[in-house]
Amino acid sequence: MVVQQYRYGGGARAACALAVAGVMAVTAGCSGEDDGSAAEDGSGQRAVAAQRPLDLLGQAADVLAEAGGAEARTSMETAAGGTRVTIRGQGSYDFRKQVGRLKVALPEDAAGTDAAGADDHRPITELLAPGALYMKNRGAGVPDDKWVRIDTTALKDGNLVTGGVTDPMAAAELLRGAADVTYAGKTELAGVTVRHYRGVADLGRAAAAASPLSRGALSAAAKGFSNDAVPFDAYLDEDGRLRKVRHRFSFSSEADGPAVSVVSTLLLYGFGAPLPVALPDDEDIYTGEIQQG
Repeated sequence: MVVQQYRYGGGARAACALAVAGVMAVTAGCSGEDDGSAAEDGSGQRAVAAQRPLDLLGQAADVLAEAGGAEARTSMETAAGGTRVTIRGQGSYDFRKQVGRLKVALPEDAAGTDAAGADDHRPITELLAPGALYMKNRGAGVPDDKWVRIDTTALKDGNLVTGGVTDPMAAAELLRGAADVTYAGKTELAGVTVRHYRGVADLGRAAAAASPLSRGALSAAAKGFSNDAVPFDAYLDEDGRLRKVRHRFSFSSEADGPAVSVVSTLLLYGFGAPLPVALPDDEDIYTGEIQQG
């Protein structure tokens, strides 16, 4: 775990980034016999109407907001210079308010040591909110009872990869920029029938079409990434709810530096009423100096 200092308008803001093995994460048609649509099943549930894949994917974020909340599992695999590491998270997310709480675990060989030299592998608690990321148990001199707040609209990647987790709503909003979509057929995911779509999302197009709460961070990512194209695999259930999505981000960590590949996967289940997420009060946010990693 390291901290990079970003300066804006003469003031310094500490931004945490997960650094593993020297890699810093900072910065349409349809084919197949099944056309990817589903007729009304008479159950009273919302069934996926006969729509084009682009329409279905473009509405994925709205359908999740209608669903309310869900349990979430995440993984982020970073590869650079022949080194590959995976960061995993688990928690819940409220798609209506766009807030969530996740426990994020670093791999043992990536977490550092505490002041006494002992291994410190405590999971990091992350609170996700529109325009902000709150992190606790992130070490580097921050008291155990304090949170670090990051303005995600000021990050070059809009926090699509910085925190080791892609915000679930941002992952769905990215699909609004989908193009070149193909239908890969039906499959089963954790006992649920889902339809698999492959395509490429354009960051700029997704930011322009995103909901107001998501637009700031996605606009930052559209400006910060050197490559706006984000390949994806998305899996939607019979009600049009996004059950799984995998995005493949690619960028350079420095000017003319080696390419960094990040594969971010989100799995959603247990849909229903969202669990409440309380954001930290101002007095609980750390404002002191953060040690450089």
